[in-house]
Amino acid sequence: MTGESAGLAWPSSPPPPAGGGWHWELSHVSELPGVRAQLRRGLAEVSGTDPAATELDDAVVLAFDEMASNALRHGGGGVRARVQQTSEAWLIEVRDSAPQHPPQPAVGRDPSQGGLGLYLIAEMANDHGWHLTEGQKSVWALLPRR
Repeated sequence: MTGESAGLAWPSSPPPPAGGGWHWELSHVSELPGVRAQLRRGLAEVSGTDPAATELDDAVVLAFDEMASNALRHGGGGVRARVQQTSEAWLIEVRDSAPQHPPQPAVGRDPSQGGLGLYLIAEMANDHGWHLTEGQKSVWALLPRR
């Protein structure tokens, strides 16, 4: 994905296979600080003390937080989130109960009004997309591990 085209649309495609990692059932944004802390600790255990890995882990936490908060605020409930490993990346996947509303990056919005998280995630990600599964919308992104 190039920087110019990465954030313009979220392609409809399933995520790649991944394993290990962490899963959460979320019902309110007030749960996110605890989940972010758990995710940060888990990533640190996997990545060790390498400063470059720590920076990449921070990007994973940021992308997870943005995707999960979007799902909790706009996704109609039933939010399920996971962060898992592929051979080269972290797969962040968040499902919600609004399958009729695909991810829509804000277009023409003043940056001071927010809503630019999907653009930011697309810029950081190796790949990203969304698909329908089990009656839910699944939004995903692959962020580098190394």
